[in-house]
Amino acid sequence: MDSVDAVVIGAGVVGLAVGRALARSGLETIVLERANAIGTGTSSRNSEVIHAGLYYPAGSLKARLCVQGRAMLYAFCESRGVSHRRCGKMVVATSPEQHPALRATQAKAAANGVALSWLDADAACVLEPALHCSAALLSPDTGIVDSHGLMLALQGDLERHGGALALQSPVLGVQGGAGDHVVEVGGEMPVALSARIVVNAAGLWASGLAAVEQRLPRAHVPQAFLAKGNYFSLAGRAPFDRLIYPVPEQAGLGVHLTLDLAGQARFGPDVQWLEAGDPDAIDYRVDPSRSEGFYAEIRRYWPGLRDGALQPAYSGVRPKLQGPGEPAGDFVLQGPADHGIGGLLNLFGIESPGLTASLALAEEVLRRLGLETSAG
Repeated sequence: MDSVDAVVIGAGVVGLAVGRALARSGLETIVLERANAIGTGTSSRNSEVIHAGLYYPAGSLKARLCVQGRAMLYAFCESRGVSHRRCGKMVVATSPEQHPALRATQAKAAANGVALSWLDADAACVLEPALHCSAALLSPDTGIVDSHGLMLALQGDLERHGGALALQSPVLGVQGGAGDHVVEVGGEMPVALSARIVVNAAGLWASGLAAVEQRLPRAHVPQAFLAKGNYFSLAGRAPFDRLIYPVPEQAGLGVHLTLDLAGQARFGPDVQWLEAGDPDAIDYRVDPSRSEGFYAEIRRYWPGLRDGALQPAYSGVRPKLQGPGEPAGDFVLQGPADHGIGGLLNLFGIESPGLTASLALAEEVLRRLGLETSAG
């Protein structure tokens, strides 16, 4: 049986960041990925936004790791030449009735150490003349990033520090061994890997994978809820230089306008709850008829949106730990202190701001495993 120090399951942005951190700590590390490429799940199906940390409850993992991770991510992108832009964003109220919610967002951001500027309608329209709003918050530290370039840079660091990536390597089970875990890997050439450390960073598959961790009590396997978010792209160039977000709603951040690094605008995501089931069976097609709801939402802050200007783009699915009507929860990092199994750590509910927080999440994983963290 082959043996390594650490196995990370899942080669999305968080799995690659964790693998990189483990390898930088001097551990022989392998990252296993069921697909034939890195980042084919949630990591490549999102807004590619670097979040500032506005929305999350003070003291939560999301708040702390987003703020830490944002600083780490900007520094990492600068040092590795990963394309990104600190474009800023505006959170907008379209009626005075929304001002209390906007003030609440400002207070929540301040509690997280994030500075926002309050703008009245005139000041907001000076910055973005096409915008319609009654007030807005300006977040200068929000940005956008090339998520695939980021993941390639993380993979490069992993491999430079002696780590390895194995694609088309689905994990079938994790069993207990003599002081080690035994990871059963399928694919064309099934193998068993002995590892002292196993990190489940499988995203949409994390709960299902935890269910086949032999020694893990079922009480530690949370129910997963799947929330599909559909995106539409804009035909033509958008008249905005910044990201535009409505006042946040319970299940998400509303239908917002984001920009890619070429300046192309896209809108989304909406919230479409899916039946629980096999993540491999998810239908990622975007129903063109859903654009009807998008036009109404977008025109609240951009009345100039033309009929027929939205085109189906792509969709993503968020691995949530709360169902419809329930308040959003925190990241869950479940390690030895929680379940008593040495060297095993499961990551559940890693949705937004997971990309922003990825480097800080990796450092938190090392800390919870009792390992020295690596700077940079």
